[in-house]
Amino acid sequence: MTDKVDEKLKQTFLNQTQKIIISTGKFVADFQSLLKTIKQSDQYEYYQHLFKSTQVASFDEHKYEIDYLKKGQSAWEKRIVKSLNTMCSEVNLPLARQRNENEMRSVRRHWNELGHICGDLNRFRPVYSAKDFLDVICVLMNPNLKIDESIWNCGLIKIPLVTKSFIEIKNLYSDLRPNLIQYCSDETFNEVKEEENIKLALQILEKKSNLNAAREYAKRGCPTSLRGKLWSSMLDVDLSNWHVTYFNYLKQNVIDYDLLVDSLYFKDVKLTAVNDDQLFVFEDYLYQVLLLFSRDTYVQSCFTSSASGCQPARSFIKKKIGAEECAVIYPPSGIIPFYGFSMLVAPMCFVFEDPVHLYFIFRQFYMKYFFDLHHISASPNAIVGLCVLFESLLRQISPDLWFHLQDIQVQPLRMAFKWMMRAFSGYLASNQLLALWDRILAYDSLEILSLLAVAIFVLRKGNVLTVTSESAVEAIFSDISSIKVIPLLQFILGH
Repeated sequence: MTDKVDEKLKQTFLNQTQKIIISTGKFVADFQSLLKTIKQSDQYEYYQHLFKSTQVASFDEHKYEIDYLKKGQSAWEKRIVKSLNTMCSEVNLPLARQRNENEMRSVRRHWNELGHICGDLNRFRPVYSAKDFLDVICVLMNPNLKIDESIWNCGLIKIPLVTKSFIEIKNLYSDLRPNLIQYCSDETFNEVKEEENIKLALQILEKKSNLNAAREYAKRGCPTSLRGKLWSSMLDVDLSNWHVTYFNYLKQNVIDYDLLVDSLYFKDVKLTAVNDDQLFVFEDYLYQVLLLFSRDTYVQSCFTSSASGCQPARSFIKKKIGAEECAVIYPPSGIIPFYGFSMLVAPMCFVFEDPVHLYFIFRQFYMKYFFDLHHISASPNAIVGLCVLFESLLRQISPDLWFHLQDIQVQPLRMAFKWMMRAFSGYLASNQLLALWDRILAYDSLEILSLLAVAIFVLRKGNVLTVTSESAVEAIFSDISSIKVIPLLQFILGH
């Protein structure tokens, strides 16, 4: 009955509005000018009576949307915790235990070469991968929205999130326009200009509290020699004695306690960074940072500040499984690593030599940006919003490519998702990746990940249009390490 009333009201409103616009002969550019036209007409009292006399069902769509996404995130959290507990039973090891004296001495002695204490990792496997997470996101739907699959044709994501249009994206990243010189990526950037650029950066860094100036500067890129200082400024990380003390406190926790997730981090580094020609040299740095991170309870504040209502991972005290009062946050950070998690740290090793500085930069970067890449949320900066933005931009920029992929039943998001979930780490050359991460910090947004993913598809459009199978499309995008990030972003923004 309510649907009929709403439909009748809408039709009456549209008919009456159309008559007013035609009778006044005025051009209505937006909703505000429409309201002004209605108020100035002699039919304004009619509109007031129309809405007062009709019962219209009202609800907060945004709140409802977040509610069903919260349920999806909650179900996902339970699934990965269950997977972790199953692994714990399979390997017959506790989630956490206190080390004996010999083990403590061994960890302390091998702190700079922790690979010596990792033990047998063959029994361990990643808790989840990008594919597992994407499969969960793909089935999420607004229960209040019915979608006709035959006419939807809008990719994998069926969540009606509002994202930026291509015009809005071009306005946001206006400093990346093709006609503007970009630092370290433009052949016209000679030594004189480089010296001037570095002098400007040093002037900005002298004013320590000038966050906006640092971001504005970094929109054109960061000089390699000053990248660490600029990142520290944009992330508001100013090292002090307190940071060293806290680092040593976490280090002592690693020495005192052995966690099951330690083996997951060891395994992940072995599977990813160690197999990378550029990153294998940072193996022991990665172990230090990741083991400290797993024990850092400050990371839990990500969950309290998140709009998605997600909760840190919890497990149970031994022999108390299922008793809510015996549930504890595990690991202490609340973060269970996925396959490739260590790649979020590895590129930063090129920028920061000091382990203390490296750790706090990573922690801040993770909490501010990377956390949203593996949690379900309605935020346009979170992974679901980035997926919607990717599919939307690809349809807008290259509809022929989009519909070709749909015709051969290939979903481009299945290839782009793993790039975005790891912020392209492990897929691009290190210098290109750091240039991309410069812009994430400068624009304070992850939307550039979706834009770059679209740009890669458009770049290889000619190859894609000639193939008709999913395996052939996957082969085209199997290696993107030769991509030059900034020129490609300038190319796509020039469309």
